[in-house]
Amino acid sequence: MNLLEVLRNRFQSVLENKVEDPGRYIAMVLPAQNAQFGDYQANCAMPLSKVLGKPPREVAADLIAEVDVSDLCEPPEIAGPGFINLKLKTDLLEQEFAKVFTSERLGVEPVASPEKIVIDYSSPNVAKPMHVGHLRSTVIGDALYKILSFLGHDLTSDNHIGDWGTQFGMILYGYRNFVDQEAYKKEPVAELSRLYRLVNKLSEYHTTVEMLPGLEWKLGEAEQAVNDAEAQFEQDDKQGKKQLKKLRSDLESIRQSVTKAESLVAEIEEDEIYGPLAAAHPNIHTDARLETSKLHGGDAENRKLWDEFLPACLDVMNVIYNRLHIKFDYSLGESFYQPQLADVVEELKSKGLAEESQKAMCVFLPDFKAPFIVQKQDGAFTYATTDLATIRYRVETLKATSILYVVDARQGEHFQMLFGTARRWGYENLNMQHVSFGTVMGQDGKPFKTRSGDTVGLGELLDEAISRAFSI
Repeated sequence: MNLLEVLRNRFQSVLENKVEDPGRYIAMVLPAQNAQFGDYQANCAMPLSKVLGKPPREVAADLIAEVDVSDLCEPPEIAGPGFINLKLKTDLLEQEFAKVFTSERLGVEPVASPEKIVIDYSSPNVAKPMHVGHLRSTVIGDALYKILSFLGHDLTSDNHIGDWGTQFGMILYGYRNFVDQEAYKKEPVAELSRLYRLVNKLSEYHTTVEMLPGLEWKLGEAEQAVNDAEAQFEQDDKQGKKQLKKLRSDLESIRQSVTKAESLVAEIEEDEIYGPLAAAHPNIHTDARLETSKLHGGDAENRKLWDEFLPACLDVMNVIYNRLHIKFDYSLGESFYQPQLADVVEELKSKGLAEESQKAMCVFLPDFKAPFIVQKQDGAFTYATTDLATIRYRVETLKATSILYVVDARQGEHFQMLFGTARRWGYENLNMQHVSFGTVMGQDGKPFKTRSGDTVGLGELLDEAISRAFSI
């Protein structure tokens, strides 16, 4: 028995004869926030008093007289200005507990109208070992899958793995130029992960070297702006002081960016290993992207290496899932949707949703300054394109009426733009929700970054947890 529902039904039968819109007042029958006021409270007498033209306590007294809850509750009590306190009978609680205790479903009734729900969770990049940051999405998603299934919904779990993105271009470049074959034979995924971090670090160095002169120019401009403002504004000029404060804040922000960039450049150039590698690979940041483009374009050698890398990556990933006792109905990665992406963009263009902007194809949404980019200037597709293709597949093939994305809060804006684009595309009746959660931080208070190698491996975390449990 759903006691709250039963109580609300009792109040509904009375309120329907008193007001035209009983729904808002029925919703005010709620579990009590404090046990001293009973188990439930009806807080509708105060707003009803304005409609019925009676004092709240008189309205409450009338409700008590007309609503029959004698089989459920002790005699109702009126508290304060007109709160109705409801305390369940002890023998009723004993009866209900006995039912729950002997029920296979613990007294939980299946939903009246089941939905077809696809739930998207975990979704790691497969070329890198899973780390502690993947844990929340994985276990929250699995818990939701079990709860919603138990409630009677038709659930499909999909692990939307990252098996086709820019990280593979970095790995392909790293494999061709820096691979340690002995290490690769022994632990292929660990070596691929090392190559990814190495190429990313060298790419970041060259990108920073290119942008540093511009940052230094901006710093000079900001310093001049502060000097001019300090000479211009009088001591009692409140508006001037406010503007000067902002200029100083901007200056400090740019100064920190310059310091960080100079530090990164110096760190690489002074390093005995990274320095020579950076000098020997001046175009690594563009060459790695070219490897991705070649893979996506069907290059035979890159595809052969990708086919070689992927099984080992999936095996390592599945070891973690087996330890956590987590299984998925589908693990349809980015590569699965690659053949569909051009068609998605063409369809968006034909419906007038996507338009060219600075040689990229973009969807412009009313509430967002930035565009939702579905095809880059170089012709490459984006996560946005893949996510749209995924929605279409889940609706048309998996027959989803709802899709849940269990992803941390940093992706909030992406999902708002994705959902907005999908609705305009034709999926306005599809229920799409971002199940958001917080980010796992490093000791520096910043989110973990796999590419910098500062993450805690999920396998090591589980080992430590088991070790500590045994010690207890």
